[in-house]
Amino acid sequence: MNNLIIVDNPLVRKDLSILRDKNSSPSIFREALGRISYSIAIEISKNFELEEYEVETPLEKTKGYKLKHQVVLIPVLRAGLSMVDSFLQMMPEAKVGHIGLQRDEKTLQPIDYYYKTPSGLKSSITILLDPMLATGGSAVASFNYLKKNGAGKCLLACLISAPEGIERMNKEHPDILIYTAAVDRKLNDNGYILPGLGDAGDRTFGTF
Repeated sequence: MNNLIIVDNPLVRKDLSILRDKNSSPSIFREALGRISYSIAIEISKNFELEEYEVETPLEKTKGYKLKHQVVLIPVLRAGLSMVDSFLQMMPEAKVGHIGLQRDEKTLQPIDYYYKTPSGLKSSITILLDPMLATGGSAVASFNYLKKNGAGKCLLACLISAPEGIERMNKEHPDILIYTAAVDRKLNDNGYILPGLGDAGDRTFGTF
């Protein structure tokens, strides 16, 4: 699994426990999810390229840095929206697109209903935001859309991943790095991650 990067530290583990707890309220859930998203954003940024430029401090001129490439964030509606603010606080110049997918509960396959992205995907770093990598269907479909529309370097940021979803991504998009805070045991018969945290969208927005 060379394309898998696990973002693991004591604070992430603490917040993952809050996400897994069925008694966590939507507000507590959102706050923990946001903090983990910060950690993932920082880990992803370690591989960004920089350009130098001159900065003038109150005392003298010195070397400064800026990102070499435009960053584009693509949350998968609707759960992916919960990760956007954290990434934007770390990457305020990023542009934001959206992909709307919903899962057919019988076939477990994604059904698309919305797609809107900024221009310039080819020369940008595109980060797909989706809290759960379960069957991998939504991630694969999203990257199919993005590549079809000219996306260059793509990354996936998620909170919890299932081995089945990782395997499918490795098979269909082996060029894409997956950043995740945890790899769980397996999927159940309904396509939910075990032990998981339930439905990230429902728990974020309180739509039980």
